[in-house]
Amino acid sequence: MAVIGLGKMGISHLSMVRALPGVEVVGIVDATTYLLGVLKKYTGLNTYTSLDKLLADVTPDAAIVATPSRLHYPMVKQLLGAGLSVFCEKPFTLASVEGDELVQLAAAKGLVTQVGYHNRFVGAFGEVKRLLDAGAIGTVTHGLAEAYGPVVLKPQGGTWRSKSTEGGGCLYDYAAHPLNLINWYLGEPDGVGGTVLNSVFSAEIDDEVSSTVYYPGGQTVSVSVNWSDESVRKMTTRITLWGTGGRIFADRQEVQVYLREDSVIPEGYQAGWNVRYTTELTEPVNFYLRGEEYTAQLAHFIERVERNETGGVNTFESAVVTDRLIERMIEDSKRGPRVLISDDVIKEPVKQSLPAKVRTAVASGIKRVRALLPGQK
Repeated sequence: MAVIGLGKMGISHLSMVRALPGVEVVGIVDATTYLLGVLKKYTGLNTYTSLDKLLADVTPDAAIVATPSRLHYPMVKQLLGAGLSVFCEKPFTLASVEGDELVQLAAAKGLVTQVGYHNRFVGAFGEVKRLLDAGAIGTVTHGLAEAYGPVVLKPQGGTWRSKSTEGGGCLYDYAAHPLNLINWYLGEPDGVGGTVLNSVFSAEIDDEVSSTVYYPGGQTVSVSVNWSDESVRKMTTRITLWGTGGRIFADRQEVQVYLREDSVIPEGYQAGWNVRYTTELTEPVNFYLRGEEYTAQLAHFIERVERNETGGVNTFESAVVTDRLIERMIEDSKRGPRVLISDDVIKEPVKQSLPAKVRTAVASGIKRVRALLPGQK
């Protein structure tokens, strides 16, 4: 294998993949020569300052791409063209049309693909999928997808994560995780609405996201994500789903399940409240770093490469579904509010259907606002 990009995730992937059986790292790529020098000295690995140089020297079976998001498309395309299976960090691409192109290229060459949405390898989130597939809470009616963390707590810049053109921002870097989970549970959505991408401290990017996602079966999921939340110690992802037969809440630590008496009760569960902890639901891994799920996803990819198994968890195809949803949310946020509460919008017969006190209050409020904002529509 080769590892491309040696930032936070690249270094983590390098550490984990070197500890997995049957894997030899034949080269690492990064633009920072100082970092390459340190790794060369202490690991003896072959180092390269460009992907071109690596591919001219060695031909790995597979590669891990952990570069800034805007580089995913050109690098993955080059690797697929050279016949390598690819594990790419999330988000997959910054344009779903590029993702579709890479899906087709990988399929044409019969290559194994995977994207680093590690939450699908968290025991608690995997149990949610198993319960839904078993029909435990009946038909899902609506949900809540959340992620919070203390990432941006003051005005700052200077890294690719602080630039929208690089794929930075709360939507791409944080919200992508719960969005990917709800797509795993409910399939591809057919609409979004009321999306707000708000900057709290950042100048160029969004720090919090709120939206509603609509699914073909009539389900809706509210999205609430904020990476400027210092009330949590580290990234916290939560999923809550309500159904005709009960309710499921899950985070990285546990699954809380309420099942009605007439629900489909899976083995090991009972009517009423149930709790399953991630420690009960997680298989041990060869090497622990950051969480079992990070090693588990790499082990899954490697096993698929060894078997030349193109299907599996987190393929390029499934990642493009998340990329498309992110694009739609960005488009939706640019449209602004769906309905403005003004006397220009609340017209007959809607206006007349409102109680008289409400009509009077609205009209009075509009007059006061206009008095404060002369010349504004």
